[in-house]
Amino acid sequence: MSTDTEAGSEARTSRGATAPAAGLRDRLGTGTAILAVVSVQLVAFAAAVAVGYPGAYAGFAVLSAAALAVARDRGTFGVLAATLGTVLLVALGLPLLMMVARQNPATVAEMAADPGVQQALYLSVYAPLLAAIASVALGVPLALVLARGFPGQALVESLVDLPLVVPHSVAGLAILFGFGKGGAFGGVQFTIPVIDFTFKFTVLQTMLGMVLAMTFVSAPFAVNAAREAFESVPTRVEWAARTLGANRFETFRRVTAPLAWRGVLTGGVLAWARAVSEFGAVAIVAYSVDFFYLPEGETASAQHAPVFIYNTYLSSGLEQSGAVAVLLLALSAVIFLLVRTVAYDDGGWP
Repeated sequence: MSTDTEAGSEARTSRGATAPAAGLRDRLGTGTAILAVVSVQLVAFAAAVAVGYPGAYAGFAVLSAAALAVARDRGTFGVLAATLGTVLLVALGLPLLMMVARQNPATVAEMAADPGVQQALYLSVYAPLLAAIASVALGVPLALVLARGFPGQALVESLVDLPLVVPHSVAGLAILFGFGKGGAFGGVQFTIPVIDFTFKFTVLQTMLGMVLAMTFVSAPFAVNAAREAFESVPTRVEWAARTLGANRFETFRRVTAPLAWRGVLTGGVLAWARAVSEFGAVAIVAYSVDFFYLPEGETASAQHAPVFIYNTYLSSGLEQSGAVAVLLLALSAVIFLLVRTVAYDDGGWP
């Protein structure tokens, strides 16, 4: 924990101890202001869409951000920063708002009730979750080593970051070359006689292959976020624990991990999000897979949502594929908000 962080924590603790009611009022006031701004923006966007000029909302958003900066006396630099930052936010958010606004509620409801869509959405949460768990479980030890440094670290960091720049289709081919037929584990098979279970290492069109492909592209996010979190832990705190008799594992468990858990969680969430959005590698390695579908208690066959949306677009057009995309977007947003709420001491809001 940095000095600033410690000082901030002490300040927050002091304020909380001396004036908890004032802190609650501050939070309620800030939350009310944010809710008011968001409401005004949504109303402005709805009005622009209703009159047939949705592009006009972009100008409104930029001008309103500049006006808020002026009202809060942010100075010339603050106004410029708010204005330019809002341009980027508009570029990121306006397409998503337009996609949501142009959906037919009846079509969205119809697609939401489709069992095939439900299975695809379930798979698109379940498989990325397994990939995120694998990325964190294997990436945290590596991140800890990278945070402490060693000779040749630059080479390892380059290898970790390489999947970030590899094209998605190339990532899928790499998985097949590495772990497919004739790959590193292509012939591995074993049987457990007691329960009559046979495991065969196969990645093509299997759940294992899908998780491997997702882990390949998402692990760098988990490793880098965890490494930054570990680097932020003061070494003097760890050394203090060592001088008190704690071994390396106890120091990690009682000092390092508690101070870095939020960064590790952020890395896991980013890894999950990256896996949810993966298309190219999954389409090549595991276009359609069989998996245990918990809501029905039996095995089902489905496609990852990005692949399913692409196929729906080719077969049924923009309207139905857009409806599925909105469902995936809403599901991802809900999970993001839940994780963010849990990850922050003050509930994440406002």
